[in-house]
Amino acid sequence: MNFDLTQEQQAIRDSIFKLCAKYDDAYWLERDRDGRFPEEFAADMAAGGWLGIAMPTEYGGSGLGVTEAAIMMQAVAESGAGQSGASAIHMNIFGPNPIVVFGTEEQKRRFLPPLIAGKDRSCFGVTEPNSGLNTSALQTRAVWNGNQYVVNGRKIWTSTAQTANKILMIARTGDPGPGGKAADGLSLFYTDFDRNYVDVTEIEKMGRKCVDSNAVFIDNLPVPPENLLGEEGKGFKYLLHGLNPERVLIAAEAVGLGRVALKRAVQYAKERIVFDRPIGQNQGIQHPLAKCWMDLEAANLMMFKAAALYDAGLPCGAEANTAKYLASEAGFRACEQAVLTLGGMGYAKEFQVERYFREIMIARIAPVSREMILNFVSEQVLELPKSY
Repeated sequence: MNFDLTQEQQAIRDSIFKLCAKYDDAYWLERDRDGRFPEEFAADMAAGGWLGIAMPTEYGGSGLGVTEAAIMMQAVAESGAGQSGASAIHMNIFGPNPIVVFGTEEQKRRFLPPLIAGKDRSCFGVTEPNSGLNTSALQTRAVWNGNQYVVNGRKIWTSTAQTANKILMIARTGDPGPGGKAADGLSLFYTDFDRNYVDVTEIEKMGRKCVDSNAVFIDNLPVPPENLLGEEGKGFKYLLHGLNPERVLIAAEAVGLGRVALKRAVQYAKERIVFDRPIGQNQGIQHPLAKCWMDLEAANLMMFKAAALYDAGLPCGAEANTAKYLASEAGFRACEQAVLTLGGMGYAKEFQVERYFREIMIARIAPVSREMILNFVSEQVLELPKSY
Protein backbone atom coordinates (compact mmCIF):
# COMPACT_ATOMS: atom_id res chain seq x y z
CA MET A 1 0.00 0.00 0.00
CA ASN A 2 1.22 3.49 -0.88
CA PHE A 3 0.46 6.19 1.67
CA ASP A 4 2.09 9.01 -0.28
CA LEU A 5 -0.04 11.84 -1.64
CA THR A 6 -0.51 11.89 -5.41
CA GLN A 7 0.98 14.80 -7.34
CA GLU A 8 -2.48 16.36 -7.56
CA GLN A 9 -3.07 15.96 -3.82
CA GLN A 10 0.34 17.40 -2.97
CA ALA A 11 -0.41 20.33 -5.26
CA ILE A 12 -3.63 20.97 -3.30
CA ARG A 13 -1.72 20.97 -0.04
CA ASP A 14 1.00 23.27 -1.40
CA SER A 15 -1.53 25.68 -2.89
CA ILE A 16 -3.45 25.99 0.36
CA PHE A 17 -0.29 26.69 2.33
CA LYS A 18 0.64 29.35 -0.22
CA LEU A 19 -2.78 31.00 0.07
CA CYS A 20 -2.76 30.81 3.87
CA ALA A 21 0.70 32.39 4.10
CA LYS A 22 -1.02 35.70 3.45
CA TYR A 23 -2.86 35.26 6.76
CA ASP A 24 -0.15 35.19 9.37
CA ASP A 25 -0.11 34.88 13.15
CA ALA A 26 -0.87 38.57 13.55
CA TYR A 27 -4.02 38.25 11.41
CA TRP A 28 -5.44 35.32 13.38
CA LEU A 29 -4.45 36.86 16.71
CA GLU A 30 -6.39 39.99 15.78
CA ARG A 31 -9.44 37.93 14.73
CA ASP A 32 -9.22 36.12 18.05
CA ARG A 33 -9.27 39.48 19.80
CA ASP A 34 -11.89 41.39 17.82
CA GLY A 35 -14.14 38.49 16.81
CA ARG A 36 -14.55 39.76 13.24
CA PHE A 37 -15.35 37.05 10.71
CA PRO A 38 -12.30 36.39 8.46
CA GLU A 39 -14.06 37.68 5.35
CA GLU A 40 -10.83 38.22 3.42
CA PHE A 41 -9.70 34.64 4.00
CA ALA A 42 -13.11 33.18 3.07
CA ALA A 43 -13.23 35.34 -0.06
CA ASP A 44 -9.78 34.18 -1.16
CA MET A 45 -10.77 30.54 -0.65
CA ALA A 46 -13.91 31.10 -2.73
CA ALA A 47 -12.01 32.97 -5.46
CA GLY A 48 -9.60 30.05 -5.73
CA GLY A 49 -12.51 27.65 -6.27
CA TRP A 50 -11.68 25.77 -3.09
CA LEU A 51 -15.20 25.85 -1.62
CA GLY A 52 -16.34 23.49 -4.38
CA ILE A 53 -13.49 21.02 -4.08
CA ALA A 54 -15.82 18.06 -3.48
CA MET A 55 -18.78 19.37 -5.50
CA PRO A 56 -19.66 18.12 -9.01
CA THR A 57 -18.00 19.91 -11.91
CA GLU A 58 -21.31 20.59 -13.67
CA TYR A 59 -22.25 23.00 -10.88
CA GLY A 60 -18.91 24.77 -10.70
CA GLY A 61 -17.07 22.41 -8.38
CA SER A 62 -13.85 20.47 -8.83
CA GLY A 63 -15.43 17.02 -8.64
CA LEU A 64 -12.84 15.67 -6.23
CA GLY A 65 -13.41 13.49 -3.19
CA VAL A 66 -13.61 13.83 0.56
CA THR A 67 -9.95 12.77 0.60
CA GLU A 68 -8.94 15.93 -1.26
CA ALA A 69 -11.29 18.05 0.86
CA ALA A 70 -9.63 16.61 3.98
CA ILE A 71 -6.16 17.42 2.62
CA MET A 72 -7.31 21.00 2.03
CA MET A 73 -8.91 21.47 5.45
CA GLN A 74 -5.94 19.91 7.21
CA ALA A 75 -3.61 22.34 5.47
CA VAL A 76 -5.79 25.30 6.51
CA ALA A 77 -5.62 24.29 10.17
CA GLU A 78 -1.94 23.33 9.95
CA SER A 79 -1.01 26.69 8.42
CA GLY A 80 -1.68 28.33 11.79
CA ALA A 81 -5.23 29.38 10.96
CA GLY A 82 -6.47 26.58 13.22
CA GLN A 83 -10.19 26.25 13.75
CA SER A 84 -10.61 29.99 13.23
CA GLY A 85 -9.76 29.47 9.58
CA ALA A 86 -11.15 25.98 9.07
CA SER A 87 -14.52 26.73 10.62
CA ALA A 88 -14.93 29.81 8.43
CA ILE A 89 -15.39 27.53 5.40
CA HIS A 90 -16.16 24.15 7.02
CA MET A 91 -19.93 24.25 6.47
CA ASN A 92 -19.56 25.07 2.78
CA ILE A 93 -17.37 21.99 2.28
CA PHE A 94 -19.44 19.21 3.86
CA GLY A 95 -22.83 20.91 4.31
CA PRO A 96 -24.04 20.73 0.68
CA ASN A 97 -23.53 16.95 0.61
CA PRO A 98 -27.26 16.13 1.11
CA ILE A 99 -28.09 18.52 -1.73
CA VAL A 100 -25.65 16.73 -4.05
CA VAL A 101 -26.91 13.26 -3.11
CA PHE A 102 -30.63 13.79 -2.59
CA GLY A 103 -31.49 17.08 -4.27
CA THR A 104 -33.28 17.31 -7.60
CA GLU A 105 -31.44 18.54 -10.66
CA GLU A 106 -33.25 21.86 -10.34
CA GLN A 107 -32.24 22.18 -6.68
CA LYS A 108 -28.59 21.42 -7.45
CA ARG A 109 -28.44 24.06 -10.17
CA ARG A 110 -30.20 26.58 -7.94
CA PHE A 111 -28.33 25.93 -4.68
CA LEU A 112 -24.79 24.74 -5.43
CA PRO A 113 -23.21 27.37 -7.74
CA PRO A 114 -23.79 30.29 -5.30
CA LEU A 115 -22.34 28.23 -2.44
CA ILE A 116 -19.28 27.26 -4.43
CA ALA A 117 -18.75 30.87 -5.56
CA GLY A 118 -19.03 32.14 -1.98
CA LYS A 119 -22.09 34.25 -2.84
CA ASP A 120 -24.21 32.23 -0.43
CA ARG A 121 -23.16 31.35 3.10
CA SER A 122 -25.05 28.57 4.83
CA CYS A 123 -25.52 27.68 8.47
CA PHE A 124 -26.48 24.28 9.86
CA GLY A 125 -29.69 24.04 11.90
CA VAL A 126 -29.71 20.66 13.64
CA THR A 127 -28.84 20.79 17.36
CA GLU A 128 -31.57 22.00 19.73
CA PRO A 129 -31.42 23.07 23.39
CA ASN A 130 -33.47 20.14 24.70
CA SER A 131 -32.25 17.33 22.46
CA GLY A 132 -28.45 17.52 22.35
CA LEU A 133 -27.11 14.50 20.46
CA ASN A 134 -30.54 12.83 20.53
CA THR A 135 -31.46 14.16 17.09
CA SER A 136 -34.59 12.03 16.93
CA ALA A 137 -36.01 14.11 19.82
CA LEU A 138 -35.97 17.37 17.84
CA GLN A 139 -38.94 19.61 18.52
CA THR A 140 -38.70 22.20 15.74
CA ARG A 141 -41.74 21.69 13.50
CA ALA A 142 -42.51 22.42 9.88
CA VAL A 143 -46.27 22.48 9.31
CA TRP A 144 -47.77 22.37 5.80
CA ASN A 145 -50.49 25.02 5.39
CA GLY A 146 -51.58 24.06 1.90
CA ASN A 147 -49.13 26.33 0.09
CA GLN A 148 -45.86 26.11 2.01
CA TYR A 149 -44.25 24.88 5.20
CA VAL A 150 -44.25 27.13 8.27
CA VAL A 151 -41.41 26.42 10.69
CA ASN A 152 -41.30 27.17 14.41
CA GLY A 153 -38.68 26.12 16.92
CA ARG A 154 -35.19 26.68 18.27
CA LYS A 155 -31.69 25.69 17.22
CA ILE A 156 -28.46 26.13 19.14
CA TRP A 157 -24.73 26.14 18.38
CA THR A 158 -25.56 27.26 14.87
CA SER A 159 -22.25 28.49 13.44
CA THR A 160 -22.01 31.49 11.04
CA ALA A 161 -25.67 32.40 11.60
CA GLN A 162 -24.64 36.04 12.09
CA THR A 163 -23.72 36.31 8.41
CA ALA A 164 -25.47 33.35 6.72
CA ASN A 165 -28.22 33.87 4.17
CA LYS A 166 -29.12 30.17 3.87
CA ILE A 167 -29.81 27.38 6.35
CA LEU A 168 -29.70 23.60 6.02
CA MET A 169 -32.30 22.68 8.61
CA ILE A 170 -33.97 19.57 9.91
CA ALA A 171 -37.48 19.82 11.35
CA ARG A 172 -40.32 17.52 12.24
CA THR A 173 -43.07 17.32 9.62
CA GLY A 174 -44.84 14.34 11.15
CA ASP A 175 -44.80 11.86 14.01
CA PRO A 176 -43.73 8.21 13.80
CA GLY A 177 -46.48 5.75 13.00
CA PRO A 178 -47.21 2.61 15.06
CA GLY A 179 -43.97 0.73 15.54
CA GLY A 180 -42.04 3.46 13.76
CA LYS A 181 -38.65 4.83 14.72
CA ALA A 182 -38.29 8.10 16.61
CA ALA A 183 -36.45 9.63 13.66
CA ASP A 184 -39.37 9.02 11.31
CA GLY A 185 -41.15 12.22 10.37
CA LEU A 186 -38.05 14.43 10.27
CA SER A 187 -37.52 16.36 7.04
CA LEU A 188 -34.55 18.24 5.65
CA PHE A 189 -34.80 21.71 4.12
CA TYR A 190 -32.34 24.07 2.47
CA THR A 191 -33.88 27.50 2.45
CA ASP A 192 -33.47 31.22 2.95
CA PHE A 193 -32.35 32.31 6.39
CA ASP A 194 -34.95 35.08 6.44
CA ARG A 195 -34.22 37.36 9.39
CA ASN A 196 -37.79 38.62 9.37
CA TYR A 197 -38.69 35.28 10.93
CA VAL A 198 -35.55 34.30 12.88
CA ASP A 199 -33.80 35.87 15.84
CA VAL A 200 -30.09 35.14 16.22
CA THR A 201 -28.25 35.52 19.54
CA GLU A 202 -24.51 34.95 19.59
CA ILE A 203 -23.05 32.67 22.27
CA GLU A 204 -19.86 33.91 23.92
CA LYS A 205 -17.51 30.95 23.97
CA MET A 206 -14.07 29.67 24.88
CA GLY A 207 -12.38 29.88 21.49
CA ARG A 208 -12.80 30.50 17.76
CA LYS A 209 -14.26 33.91 18.49
CA CYS A 210 -14.21 35.06 14.86
CA VAL A 211 -16.56 32.28 13.72
CA ASP A 212 -19.79 32.88 15.59
CA SER A 213 -21.95 30.26 17.32
CA ASN A 214 -25.56 31.14 18.01
CA ALA A 215 -28.93 30.37 19.49
CA VAL A 216 -31.54 30.68 16.75
CA PHE A 217 -35.23 31.28 17.45
CA ILE A 218 -37.52 30.52 14.50
CA ASP A 219 -40.97 32.13 14.41
CA ASN A 220 -43.27 31.21 11.49
CA LEU A 221 -40.46 30.93 8.94
CA PRO A 222 -42.06 30.24 5.53
CA VAL A 223 -40.39 27.51 3.48
CA PRO A 224 -41.61 26.83 -0.07
CA PRO A 225 -42.08 23.16 -1.01
CA GLU A 226 -39.31 23.36 -3.63
CA ASN A 227 -36.83 23.81 -0.75
CA LEU A 228 -37.59 20.38 0.73
CA LEU A 229 -34.70 18.00 0.06
CA GLY A 230 -35.80 14.54 -0.99
CA GLU A 231 -38.94 13.02 0.47
CA GLU A 232 -40.83 14.33 3.45
CA GLY A 233 -40.13 12.36 6.62
CA LYS A 234 -36.76 10.96 5.48
CA GLY A 235 -34.58 13.88 6.52
CA PHE A 236 -32.75 12.01 9.27
CA LYS A 237 -31.54 9.43 6.75
CA TYR A 238 -30.35 12.22 4.46
CA LEU A 239 -28.64 13.99 7.33
CA LEU A 240 -26.71 10.85 8.29
CA HIS A 241 -25.29 10.68 4.79
CA GLY A 242 -23.45 13.95 5.41
CA LEU A 243 -22.21 13.12 8.90
CA ASN A 244 -19.41 10.73 7.95
CA PRO A 245 -17.71 13.28 5.66
CA GLU A 246 -17.93 15.86 8.44
CA ARG A 247 -16.26 13.51 10.88
CA VAL A 248 -13.46 12.96 8.37
CA LEU A 249 -12.98 16.70 7.91
CA ILE A 250 -13.01 17.34 11.67
CA ALA A 251 -10.36 14.63 12.05
CA ALA A 252 -8.22 16.21 9.34
CA GLU A 253 -8.52 19.62 10.98
CA ALA A 254 -7.65 18.23 14.41
CA VAL A 255 -4.50 16.59 13.05
CA GLY A 256 -3.58 19.83 11.30
CA LEU A 257 -4.05 21.84 14.47
CA GLY A 258 -2.03 19.30 16.47
CA ARG A 259 0.75 19.45 13.91
CA VAL A 260 1.14 23.23 14.02
CA ALA A 261 1.09 23.15 17.82
CA LEU A 262 3.76 20.44 17.80
CA LYS A 263 5.84 22.43 15.31
CA ARG A 264 5.74 25.49 17.56
CA ALA A 265 6.69 23.41 20.61
CA VAL A 266 9.61 21.73 18.86
CA GLN A 267 10.91 25.06 17.58
CA TYR A 268 10.74 26.55 21.07
CA ALA A 269 12.41 23.48 22.60
CA LYS A 270 15.35 23.89 20.22
CA GLU A 271 15.79 27.60 20.92
CA ARG A 272 15.00 27.92 24.62
CA ILE A 273 18.22 27.71 26.68
CA VAL A 274 17.99 26.87 30.37
CA PHE A 275 20.97 25.72 32.47
CA ASP A 276 23.23 26.30 29.45
CA ARG A 277 21.44 23.80 27.18
CA PRO A 278 18.30 23.78 24.98
CA ILE A 279 15.35 22.35 26.87
CA GLY A 280 14.75 20.04 23.88
CA GLN A 281 17.88 18.15 24.89
CA ASN A 282 16.06 16.86 27.96
CA GLN A 283 14.12 13.61 27.59
CA GLY A 284 11.38 15.06 29.80
CA ILE A 285 10.68 17.43 26.90
CA GLN A 286 11.62 15.10 24.02
CA HIS A 287 9.54 12.07 24.87
CA PRO A 288 6.12 13.73 25.22
CA LEU A 289 6.67 15.58 21.94
CA ALA A 290 7.73 12.37 20.20
CA LYS A 291 4.60 10.60 21.44
CA CYS A 292 2.46 13.48 20.16
CA TRP A 293 3.98 13.04 16.69
CA MET A 294 3.27 9.30 16.73
CA ASP A 295 -0.32 9.78 17.89
CA LEU A 296 -1.01 12.41 15.22
CA GLU A 297 0.42 10.27 12.43
CA ALA A 298 -1.59 7.21 13.51
CA ALA A 299 -4.80 9.25 13.64
CA ASN A 300 -4.00 10.69 10.23
CA LEU A 301 -3.82 7.22 8.70
CA MET A 302 -7.25 6.33 10.08
CA MET A 303 -8.61 9.60 8.70
CA PHE A 304 -7.32 8.77 5.22
CA LYS A 305 -8.72 5.24 5.46
CA ALA A 306 -12.18 6.61 6.31
CA ALA A 307 -11.96 9.15 3.47
CA ALA A 308 -10.88 6.47 0.98
CA LEU A 309 -13.77 4.21 1.98
CA TYR A 310 -16.27 7.06 1.62
CA ASP A 311 -14.92 8.07 -1.79
CA ALA A 312 -15.16 4.43 -2.91
CA GLY A 313 -18.82 4.32 -1.88
CA LEU A 314 -18.14 1.79 0.88
CA PRO A 315 -19.42 1.79 4.48
CA CYS A 316 -17.19 3.97 6.65
CA GLY A 317 -19.16 4.80 9.79
CA ALA A 318 -16.79 3.00 12.16
CA GLU A 319 -13.69 4.38 10.49
CA ALA A 320 -14.99 7.97 10.25
CA ASN A 321 -16.03 8.03 13.89
CA THR A 322 -12.79 6.39 14.98
CA ALA A 323 -10.76 8.89 12.98
CA LYS A 324 -12.61 11.77 14.60
CA TYR A 325 -12.02 10.29 18.07
CA LEU A 326 -8.32 9.50 17.58
CA ALA A 327 -7.52 12.78 15.85
CA SER A 328 -9.27 14.97 18.39
CA GLU A 329 -7.51 13.20 21.26
CA ALA A 330 -4.13 13.31 19.53
CA GLY A 331 -4.66 16.96 18.61
CA PHE A 332 -5.60 17.79 22.17
CA ARG A 333 -2.51 16.13 23.60
CA ALA A 334 -0.29 17.94 21.10
CA CYS A 335 -1.84 21.33 21.86
CA GLU A 336 -1.65 20.71 25.60
CA GLN A 337 1.98 19.61 25.34
CA ALA A 338 2.81 22.68 23.29
CA VAL A 339 1.53 24.94 26.07
CA LEU A 340 3.42 22.95 28.67
CA THR A 341 6.63 22.99 26.61
CA LEU A 342 6.52 26.75 26.29
CA GLY A 343 5.72 27.06 29.99
CA GLY A 344 4.80 30.62 30.92
CA MET A 345 5.14 31.73 27.30
CA GLY A 346 2.65 29.05 26.35
CA TYR A 347 0.10 31.01 28.35
CA ALA A 348 0.84 34.20 26.38
CA LYS A 349 -1.37 34.95 23.39
CA GLU A 350 1.48 36.15 21.19
CA PHE A 351 2.89 32.62 20.99
CA GLN A 352 -0.39 31.27 19.55
CA VAL A 353 -0.37 27.86 21.26
CA GLU A 354 -2.87 28.89 23.93
CA ARG A 355 -5.30 29.66 21.06
CA TYR A 356 -4.67 26.26 19.54
CA PHE A 357 -5.35 24.67 22.93
CA ARG A 358 -8.69 26.47 23.22
CA GLU A 359 -9.68 25.66 19.66
CA ILE A 360 -8.85 21.94 19.77
CA MET A 361 -11.62 21.49 22.33
CA ILE A 362 -14.10 21.97 19.49
CA ALA A 363 -12.95 18.74 17.85
CA ARG A 364 -13.33 16.84 21.13
CA ILE A 365 -16.89 18.04 21.66
CA ALA A 366 -18.45 18.52 18.24
CA PRO A 367 -20.18 17.33 16.16
CA VAL A 368 -20.39 14.23 18.33
CA SER A 369 -18.95 13.54 21.76
CA ARG A 370 -16.20 11.06 22.53
CA GLU A 371 -18.61 9.00 24.59
CA MET A 372 -21.15 8.66 21.77
CA ILE A 373 -18.38 7.49 19.44
CA LEU A 374 -17.39 4.84 21.98
CA ASN A 375 -21.05 3.83 22.17
CA PHE A 376 -21.21 3.57 18.37
CA VAL A 377 -18.12 1.37 18.13
CA SER A 378 -19.29 -0.78 21.05
CA GLU A 379 -22.64 -1.45 19.39
CA GLN A 380 -21.91 -1.39 15.66
CA VAL A 381 -18.42 -2.94 15.59
CA LEU A 382 -18.23 -5.08 18.73
CA GLU A 383 -21.95 -5.91 18.63
CA LEU A 384 -22.44 -5.23 22.32
CA PRO A 385 -25.96 -4.41 23.59
CA LYS A 386 -27.08 -0.79 23.43
CA SER A 387 -26.42 1.01 26.69
CA TYR A 388 -28.86 3.89 26.44
